[in-house]
Amino acid sequence: MGPLVFFLFPLLGLSFAEISSKIGINYGQLGNNLPSPNSSIELIKSMNAGRVKLYDANPEILNLLSGTNLQVSIMVPNNEISTIASNQAKADEWVRNNVLPYYPQTMIRYLLVGNEVLSYNSSDQDRQMWLDLVPAMTKIKSSLKAQNITNIKVGTPLAMDVLQSTFPPSNSMFRPDISNSVMAPMLRFLNRTNSFMFIDVYPFFPWSSNTTNISLDFALFRGNNNTNYYTDPGSGLIYTNLLDQMLDSLIYAMAKLGYPNIRLLITETGWPNSGDIEQPGANIHNAAAYNRNLIHRMVAKPPLGTPARPGVVIPTFIFSLFDENQKTGPGTERHWGLLHADGTPIYDIDLTGKRRSEDHEPLPEVNNNSPYKGMVWCVVAKGVNNDELDSALNNLCSSSARNGTCDALSPGKECHEPVSEILHASYAFSSYWAKFRSHGATCYFNGLAEQTTVDPSHGSCKFPSVTL
Repeated sequence: MGPLVFFLFPLLGLSFAEISSKIGINYGQLGNNLPSPNSSIELIKSMNAGRVKLYDANPEILNLLSGTNLQVSIMVPNNEISTIASNQAKADEWVRNNVLPYYPQTMIRYLLVGNEVLSYNSSDQDRQMWLDLVPAMTKIKSSLKAQNITNIKVGTPLAMDVLQSTFPPSNSMFRPDISNSVMAPMLRFLNRTNSFMFIDVYPFFPWSSNTTNISLDFALFRGNNNTNYYTDPGSGLIYTNLLDQMLDSLIYAMAKLGYPNIRLLITETGWPNSGDIEQPGANIHNAAAYNRNLIHRMVAKPPLGTPARPGVVIPTFIFSLFDENQKTGPGTERHWGLLHADGTPIYDIDLTGKRRSEDHEPLPEVNNNSPYKGMVWCVVAKGVNNDELDSALNNLCSSSARNGTCDALSPGKECHEPVSEILHASYAFSSYWAKFRSHGATCYFNGLAEQTTVDPSHGSCKFPSVTL
């Protein structure tokens, strides 16, 4: 198969000119300190976003979006997919409850069935959901059609792990466990309904796991045809940034299943503004550089597209509106926001792309390449809820009585005095993390803790540490 030929034909039946290039924002709510929905929608409007993506079909938020010019994306929860797949009446009910009360005053334009469903593979139920995904999408589409709603695109956001290989792009293909059973019927559905391949694509992850071979400039759109570029040996196409490379890997994989022309829509992309100490590339400087350069590319006129599809608009949602302090996982998970929880900008950003790079407020340079090596402690984060902290400390110390996590906090022991909930919790967090990090424990504790290089030990009380 000639690697370029199938991209040179026009994308039949598709009018890319009518697809808006305005930047969208993912509005997640996994935080206990976030502004109200009303304030959040006002913030999104003030940022001149063109779209907003929700992770559910929240009635309050959908009502607040009524009459705005924001295009809206709503989502069917993963746990409802299998029921809808097996029952058209359930699909009809979902549309009746979650679309009809708000449409068309609220400009619902995308209805996403599930979220990264094909990334879950820990149980038979997960794998059954793979097979239920396209039937659920089909039934939801039928429900919309029955209501004479034709301008809502139905699809499902996928992560890049649906590909078995992504490098070089011309060699990419879908994972064999889903290629024929899920992806082929999904692409047939998307092609038939003129919908999008919805994709969550984060250059941060391949860069951070392979900083030796992938330059930071390549990941942050700072390459060009003279420096920091890559030539695909199979296609001859030249790549000056990692995002284009990742997107084209999807295009090639779809073409190998016979669908070269399905449009791409980026449901999530971004760069973390902070993270754990061992994640030096997660910082405000890199986040600002990535998102500013991303915006300039995605709103460019004429559109830039990718090397495999030049001149094509790719609708894009940045992740995310806020830092969300209740997300689990590494420190980066809680730091993708454009805004702090109080609604103030984490860094200067212009979603319209009209502002020149030099007109943004300057950011401090940081060292992106040298991972911290030394002792790290896990301590109580600033501004946490005292009741939550008290509950976490009681649970941790009672459940850990047999492994010695909190022994030093007992009356008469070296860390009992002074009797301070914050000091006791910090000791317990550090002790537990040090004991069980090798088994997957993190310095997180439901958002109550953060890493520090400042030794919290005092007097004869020595806090356990982790050496990075």
